Amino acid sequence: MKIAQARNGAPRELHLLAADDIEGARDALRDCDPARVGITGGGSPLLADLIDARALRVTEFGAWARGATTLLRAQGIDTEEPFVVVSVGTGCSAMRVDGKEVTRLGGTALGGGTLLGLGAALLGTRDFAEILALANHGDRRNVDLLVGDIAGGDAIELPNQLTAASFAKLASGRTRESAEAADLASAILGLVGENVGWICAGLARVAGVGRIAFGGSTLRNNATVSGLLRGVAMASGLDPVVLEDGEFTGAIGALELALEA
Repeated sequence: MKIAQARNGAPRELHLLAADDIEGARDALRDCDPARVGITGGGSPLLADLIDARALRVTEFGAWARGATTLLRAQGIDTEEPFVVVSVGTGCSAMRVDGKEVTRLGGTALGGGTLLGLGAALLGTRDFAEILALANHGDRRNVDLLVGDIAGGDAIELPNQLTAASFAKLASGRTRESAEAADLASAILGLVGENVGWICAGLARVAGVGRIAFGGSTLRNNATVSGLLRGVAMASGLDPVVLEDGEFTGAIGALELALEA
């Protein structure tokens, strides 16, 4: 869970809690005794029942649109033109933002939940930081089938380094038995990053926008997936931005909307 807090004109404070720590969020809110609270996301109904302060329920898409606009401006990026923001959370949603108007374009079931689930199944760990650390020492080319692995790429008019099929080399018994945990971790990140990138970039192109912004907890300290998202977006002719403090996008948007209510 994420908390964004504003106090008497002081710099905004950001706090990250465990995803299911409803009671921790309740205690944090009670400690700061807020005059207004904006809440959004899956746990918001339960949290609203637990806190004493007047809580404004904000739609998740509305919170993300507002938070993304604020974070883009903080990075010196113009938001006058429509843009697409992608919430890379447990799964992914892509939203078109045009001023105060927000429209969900679509999304994918791939995301941080996929990363953790495959980590548990293939690596024996559900620890996000551990999976990232393993991936940093791995080479997904030992697991994924590349275009260049198919007839040397001569028969296919695509770049040799493009992924032809994620995890396909594990179909070979010898490759499966010799696969290193680090290579599997690298392939997991590649599967999520590339496919989220291609799907959401396609949605942005259809929506007629030139800029796509990515945020969400899955990108926290995750240079690999962030880099893949940037690369795919650029290859699709888009201007990509990875939001700084992007895991707090929804919380920041909910805060600002509550302050205006």
